[in-house]
Amino acid sequence: MPTVSDLIRPRPFDAHKGTCGHALLVAGSYGIAGCAVLASRACMRGGAGKLTVLTSSVNIPVLQTAVPEAIVRDHEDDFTRYDAIGIGPGIGTDDNAERLLQRLLQSADKPIVVDADALTIIGRNQQLLSSLPADTILTPHHLELQRIIGVTANPESELATTRCLATKHQLNIVIKGPHSAIVLSDGTVHHNTTGNQGMATAGSGDVLTGLILSLLAQHYPPQDAIRLGVYLHGLAGDIAAKEHSIYGMIASDIAENIGKAYRSMGY
Repeated sequence: MPTVSDLIRPRPFDAHKGTCGHALLVAGSYGIAGCAVLASRACMRGGAGKLTVLTSSVNIPVLQTAVPEAIVRDHEDDFTRYDAIGIGPGIGTDDNAERLLQRLLQSADKPIVVDADALTIIGRNQQLLSSLPADTILTPHHLELQRIIGVTANPESELATTRCLATKHQLNIVIKGPHSAIVLSDGTVHHNTTGNQGMATAGSGDVLTGLILSLLAQHYPPQDAIRLGVYLHGLAGDIAAKEHSIYGMIASDIAENIGKAYRSMGY
């Protein structure tokens, strides 16, 4: 029976940064640079060849110092030149953020992962669901999901409603939490087996967004990117918990253990 490890693509000997994918991360606003840093580090640790971060101009010095491997911009006119796009962490929910999301959805023709503030914007303007390209990945926690599907009676009802959303709009959705549920666009449901309660810490979701973005940029199909990303994220969290305990670990520890997670899977 195939395992999650079978999803990993061996890297060719002649690979270079241009063949390993160029990701665009749209993250961070005034006073919220940390989410962009965490997602950026996870994206690079996940194996992306190049990363450009679109963020507030005030965050540029922070990003260039914390993630020197990344290119940092405060504006972007061409969303089509990237292999994959991640949007949402810390972008805010004001009119400017909503216009940015709309502009991206109108022009982008590559795989997209949507998280955090971008999900909140979609929750209050649900016509945007129809603008999401097929096989877009959404990464909500329960509250963000409720903003889109409404409050449900129990977890079983929440999962059933999410399956309807996924199949109707051809989305791939991870409901973040203990044994995160992954709902694919064909209605198939997978439950993750990695992760621990120490991952209930600020920034953990930003790390997941960056990791999934990295896999999309490396041309993994969205269904593989979401399953492998969630599994690796939880595995890195398990490794971090062994090093720091479930009380002492922070989101940065998860990002920094992505490489060890790959190694433990034989890569």
